[in-house]
Amino acid sequence: MTKHQLTIDLPLEGGGVLQGARIVFHESEGRCGRTIWICHALTANSNPEDWWPEMVGPGRCIDTLKDHVVCVNMLGSAYGSEGPARTNPATGEPWLLDFPMITIRDSVNAFIEVRKHLGIGKIDLLIGASNGGFNAIEWAIMEPDVFGRCLFLCTAPRISPFLGATVEAQRMALEADPSFREARSLEGGKEGLKCARAQALISYRCFRGYGLTQKEEDPDTLFAGRVASYERYQGEKLVRRGFDAYSYFTLCNALDSHNAGRGRGGVKQALQGIKASATVVAVDTDLIFPPEEGREWASWIPGARFIEISSNFGHDGFLLENAKLSALIL
Repeated sequence: MTKHQLTIDLPLEGGGVLQGARIVFHESEGRCGRTIWICHALTANSNPEDWWPEMVGPGRCIDTLKDHVVCVNMLGSAYGSEGPARTNPATGEPWLLDFPMITIRDSVNAFIEVRKHLGIGKIDLLIGASNGGFNAIEWAIMEPDVFGRCLFLCTAPRISPFLGATVEAQRMALEADPSFREARSLEGGKEGLKCARAQALISYRCFRGYGLTQKEEDPDTLFAGRVASYERYQGEKLVRRGFDAYSYFTLCNALDSHNAGRGRGGVKQALQGIKASATVVAVDTDLIFPPEEGREWASWIPGARFIEISSNFGHDGFLLENAKLSALIL
């Protein structure tokens, strides 16, 4: 997939306009198959071949040689679109904590601008997982005539109190790092970010998954340390990938804005406006978006089907259960 960028003036839901906002996106060469739009999750980038390689690429179920595949880097991300890591035109320095509060709908409005720029009138399949699913749900409501099918993976139409609690714990980890509030450069808050990522991972996985992959092999171990090493590694890994604490903080704040029913008479009424053929997928071990939640809101979308899949890896099942998901996409 090829990387592109678009510069737009973007009105924000919370007020004001983000002038000259850069929006980064990837697009495949394929044009003889379906038009598929993928909405990425929290810390992913706009190239799904990077983070979903078993699903997206030449010859995969989402075939970049045949299908016209588009993915836009959401606002606030560290991977190119306008956010805290970009330059504030007023100061000539990175935005950091001065970046304006953004919402899920703001990112979707940026997606719409890219769609229009590319001249795409109809999208055969919209896919969104986790908070990428937040974007996908919002978009399916905002432009109901654009989509033929929608696949909502491990997501919900409104942030739950449980997810909100996990997000706040991660913000607290960022704020506990003194260098975060000093906000002198993108190096600020790195230790807090490592901690926030380690906290998040616990909610992304589950008891069964940790037991399978991080169990101590030595029956006489005095102090268990394998899982501790794994948690620290995951925090380090995100920092090495170039993610910064200020982008993470901004994206966490945007999660709190997610409410598909806001200004639309509530979630149930809003979902009834979706015209696409929708499939809602939940993972049986997902702590963040449990199947009972997905089953309920799927029933509010006209004609939608609900599918529960089994995984040992909780919420991250949407990244790992490739064979089961491929069957839903083909």
